[in-house]
Amino acid sequence: MRETVVHGSQWTYASAAELAQALGASKVSAVELARDAIERIESADAALNAICVKTYESALAQAADADARLARGERGPLLGVPMTIKESFNLTGAPTTWGFPEAREYRPTEDALIVSRVKAAGAVVLGKTNVPVGLDDGQSYNAIYGVTNNPYDPQRTPGGSSGGSAAALAAGFGPLSLGSDIGGSLRVPAHFCGIFAHKPTLNLVPGRGQTPPFLPALPYLDDLAVVGPMARAADDLLALLEAIAGPDELVDGVGYRLALPPPRAMKLAEARVLVLARHPLGPTDESVAAAIEALAAELEKAGASVSRASPLLPDLDAATRLYMRMVAAISCAFMPQEAFLRIAAFAHVLDPADSSLAAERLRGATRSFRGWIADAARRGGVRASWRAFYREFDALICPISPTAAFPHDHEPDHERRRLIVNGAEQPYVDLLLLWPGVATLPGLPATTVPVGRTPEGLPIGVQIVGPWLEDRTTLELARLIEQEFGGFVPPPAFAGTGGEA
Repeated sequence: MRETVVHGSQWTYASAAELAQALGASKVSAVELARDAIERIESADAALNAICVKTYESALAQAADADARLARGERGPLLGVPMTIKESFNLTGAPTTWGFPEAREYRPTEDALIVSRVKAAGAVVLGKTNVPVGLDDGQSYNAIYGVTNNPYDPQRTPGGSSGGSAAALAAGFGPLSLGSDIGGSLRVPAHFCGIFAHKPTLNLVPGRGQTPPFLPALPYLDDLAVVGPMARAADDLLALLEAIAGPDELVDGVGYRLALPPPRAMKLAEARVLVLARHPLGPTDESVAAAIEALAAELEKAGASVSRASPLLPDLDAATRLYMRMVAAISCAFMPQEAFLRIAAFAHVLDPADSSLAAERLRGATRSFRGWIADAARRGGVRASWRAFYREFDALICPISPTAAFPHDHEPDHERRRLIVNGAEQPYVDLLLLWPGVATLPGLPATTVPVGRTPEGLPIGVQIVGPWLEDRTTLELARLIEQEFGGFVPPPAFAGTGGEA
């Protein structure tokens, strides 16, 4: 990494909970925290390019308002705490481009619903974080804002599509961020950057306002995608989730209220987990598998009931193929006609005997409504299998990606890209989607927690996948693992409160 002076302070790597406590005790003001975070970004982000839209003026106004609320005696876990949001969320007056050059000048006039919720809770929004074009990549770069680098190795990606948020958190640009996930876009960047993230149960958090440019921000229920919190500490994930979760007031909120069940286990010794390091349709790098096995051994020492196989585990081969079809159908639904016709031409000549995952995606991209309904029924069967699984287990612990962060690769055709796993080339898209689909297809909650490092010092995370609407179970297990075995460790180049990076 090039040498540059990096400003930092005692607050740079403090958690949101620690900042809220300091604010409540009048040890620091919200304006001081905002200015401190802004200075950190200005001194360090040149090496990363994580913050693509800076909203400092409005952030300082929000911070001043938070200080006034604190002076009146108000307290809250987000009140006065600086944070960032993913570029894809509407923020009044700021660009929302999704990386599309033609949307460079687009400015929504209303905040995304969850952005308005964090603002109401008193959070201070410093700016927006970089994304891939259309949020459709495991890396974060586009022609408008450029390439975002990994804080642990700038020659590598921080992941996508919430890669800018993950890099910002790891670099100390505030303790919280908001992201989204359909193919691991919260979880993969968290794994690559050594932080925490939570993919909520499907539709637990309303997505209104994470809307492609020029489209109206209307209420909707998604079939696969979610929006959710990212942080450097497990407790902060829960605080942010509580601020943003709950039905959209324009639709379901008219009649429904949120009441999540408590965690199944409050001690590691009470937890029943299945630990899985290998997928039937693709390899796992030995460094990732070793970190997961080490975690399993530590959980056993802590008294947890740890299994490594079970006949109750749903068929991952069939579920993965189903996921590939469904995620491709959703991804291509709003594709420009010319691009869709090119894909349709490939699908038309596809060999019926082709059982590759790439073929499944082609079939899904051009699926008829009849075919979609049939797949939706199959997904219902997968969900039933998971319900049976969770009668015997509290969580599944498994990889998020088969490798740690990989070198930047901007080959335009994603299907031509390759990942190196245990020294051998593997299909890029196949492997990036394998593990995220485990939780995405059935809509289950999944919390990412950092658990180790590769020999090169790159972070390794795992996902804790839990039962439907039992988000508190996975978040509590993440907190217990963090408490027992350690969690986020700052990148060496950014770890100091000053000095060189």
